[in-house]
Parts: sequence; structure tokens; C-alpha cells
Amino acid sequence: MSLIYQINKGINKPIEFRGLHGQYIAYLVAGLGLLLIGFALLYISGVSFALILPLTFGLGIALFFVVTRLSKRFGVHGLGKFIAKRGLPKYIRFRSRRVFIELKTGAIRSERAWYDRN
Repeated sequence: MSLIYQINKGINKPIEFRGLHGQYIAYLVAGLGLLLIGFALLYISGVSFALILPLTFGLGIALFFVVTRLSKRFGVHGLGKFIAKRGLPKYIRFRSRRVFIELKTGAIRSERAWYDRN
């Protein structure tokens, strides 16, 4: 009976295609789509084909290597975590102790009760 049905052992695993994980596949596809549109616009505008073709191939190869490098460096979720970490402040500066005093005395709790009532 086990010969008839295949067991899917890839449940909850990220999509992977030739070493590219998850969102990096979408980045590569979006970049290639933009290159295609750029090629078409340059061709229609009358730029020399001998200039467009090497430019497009060079940018496509560069795009592929950059996306592959990002995929290998950060993995599935690492790029999002890296960008989120860059957005955090390095330190928080308080100019008064009022926030902590209000926490201790319960002034903030009374404000929360007012929001709950309204």
C-alpha cells in the first residue's frame, strides 16, 4: 500500500528553487521583469541594439549573483530580521523620571480604566 501513495515530508518547509529560498525567488522574478520592461523601453526608444543587449545581460547576471548572495547570507527569514534590526534605536534617552514614577504610583492604571469605560 505504501507503494501507491507518496508521503509529503516537506510540510512547513520554505519554497526552495536552485538554492534560492522563499522571497528571494520573488525578488529575482521581479528584477527580471523590470529588466525585460527596461529592455523593451530602450529598444522602442531607438537605442542601439548592440548597446542594449550587453547592458541587459550584464544587469541580469549581476541581479542573479546579488540575489543568490543575499539568499545564502541571510537564509529564509534573515533579511527581514536584518532590516528590522536596523530600524531599532541604539538607545533610548529619558529626560525625566516621570514615566517610572507614574508606573509606580498607578497613574497610568487609572488612565487605562478611563479608556476601558469609554
